[in-house]
Amino acid sequence: MIVATAPGRCGVLGNPTDMYGGSVISCSLSERATCTLSDTDSAALILEADNGERQVIASPADLEPSEEFPRLDLAKAVLKGMGIDPGEAHFHLTTSTEIPMQAGLAGSTALMAAVYGAVSKKIGRVEHKHAIAAAIRKIEYEILGVICGFQDQHMAVFGGLNYMDFRDKGSHIAMDEQPYATVEPLLDLVPQPLPFVLAHTGVKHHSGAAHKPVRQRWLDNDPEVRKLYDAFVPKLARSGKQALMAGDWETIAALMNQNQEVQFRLGASGAAVDKLVEVALANGALGAKLAGAGQGGTVLCLTFEPERTIAALKDAGAGRIIRPVPSEGLTVN
Repeated sequence: MIVATAPGRCGVLGNPTDMYGGSVISCSLSERATCTLSDTDSAALILEADNGERQVIASPADLEPSEEFPRLDLAKAVLKGMGIDPGEAHFHLTTSTEIPMQAGLAGSTALMAAVYGAVSKKIGRVEHKHAIAAAIRKIEYEILGVICGFQDQHMAVFGGLNYMDFRDKGSHIAMDEQPYATVEPLLDLVPQPLPFVLAHTGVKHHSGAAHKPVRQRWLDNDPEVRKLYDAFVPKLARSGKQALMAGDWETIAALMNQNQEVQFRLGASGAAVDKLVEVALANGALGAKLAGAGQGGTVLCLTFEPERTIAALKDAGAGRIIRPVPSEGLTVN
C-alpha cells in the first residue's frame, strides 16, 4: 500500500499575482488531502473517492471528465497527464480530504498532488519538487482547463511557510520557456505560533472562474490592473518577508489590508468575502483579506483576540473556522 498526502494552503500576501509573474507569501495547512493506492486481485484500475464515488477505468475514454463522478475527475486528470494506460495499470486508488473543497484553500490541487505522488511511487518515477509542481500545474491548466497561478502547486509540494517569486512565469507563456520558481522557506525564521484565523464564507467557487474577469483585463493591458498586479501587490509580499522575520505583525496586518483593498477595488473579492473582512476588522482583527482567488472562498484574519474574532465571524455566517498550522509538503509512504 502507498499513502501520499499533501496540504492545503492560504495566501498571506501577494495573491493573486502568482498568475502574473509576481511574488507571494503563502502558508500551508495541517489539513491535508490523501491518496491511498493498493494492489487489486483483479486486472482492473479502480478509482474511489471519500464522497462515495467509485468507477472502474477500463479504457482511456473512462479518464475523461464525467458528470456522474465529478470528484474523480481530479484523479483521472492526473492519470491522463502522467500517461497511465488503463489496460496495463491495475490498482485501487482512493482519495479523501480534510480540506474544504472550492474554498480558496487549494483543496483540488492538494488532492491532485497526493494522487501524483502515489502514482509516481507506484510506477517508479522520481522527480525533484520543482518538476513535480510544474507537472501538476500543467495537468491542472492543460487537461482540466483551470485558469490558475503557481502558488497552489508549489505549496502542495513544498509545504511550510514560504516566500515565492514567480517572475517570468504565467499562463500566457509556453511551459518549456518558463524558469523554475524561487521558493524561500521562512518557517524557521518567523515567531510562532502564527496569529492567523481562517473563516470560510460558505460560498463555493471555482478558482478559474474567479480569475477570468481581471485576468482578461490584465491581458488587455488595462493600465489599472497592470499597475496593481505587476508592481504594487508583488511589493507587498517582498515587504512582508522582512516584517515576518522581525515579528512585526502590525506591518503584516497593514499589508494584508492593502492587498485586500486592491482586490475589492478591482471587484475580485466578492460580497461574502467583503462582509467577513469588515466583521473581522471590527472585532479584534488587525488585518483581513481573501486567502485565495475571491468571489467566495475563505478569509484570512490576523488577530491577537482569536476567540472574539471567531465568535463574530460565526455570528456573521462564517462556516468552518481553521487555525493555520504550517505542515510539510507532499509526502509519500
